[in-house]
Amino acid sequence: MRVLLDTHAWLWFVLGDNALSSAARSLIEDPGNDKLISPASYWETAIKISLKKYALPQPYEQFIDHATTGQGFVVLPILPSHTAALIALPMYHRDPFDRLLVAQSLVEGIPLVSHDAQLDAYGIQRLW
Repeated sequence: MRVLLDTHAWLWFVLGDNALSSAARSLIEDPGNDKLISPASYWETAIKISLKKYALPQPYEQFIDHATTGQGFVVLPILPSHTAALIALPMYHRDPFDRLLVAQSLVEGIPLVSHDAQLDAYGIQRLW
């Protein structure tokens, strides 16, 4: 199964945070699953670091390398079809990063691993 991780799920997994549900952890650790992250997630992380809302345990580029390929994640590129889906996407959620993840989930037809129940309004398959 292909799964796309929300930013918090990806960071919680990489950092070993107990906030990640056991079901989400199992999905991510399952070697039969293709684990995808969006460039929106490392973009969001960089912005939060620059705003002093978040800190990493190591330099950003080193962390991102370890947190992506070093953990077996594949980056799902942001395609024009993903951004086109944003045009018709209702404003149930105002966070632009989450909206892009929802669009990617919808266009690709893959579940989103996320704790954010507000995303259910979009009709995506949210796993947690």
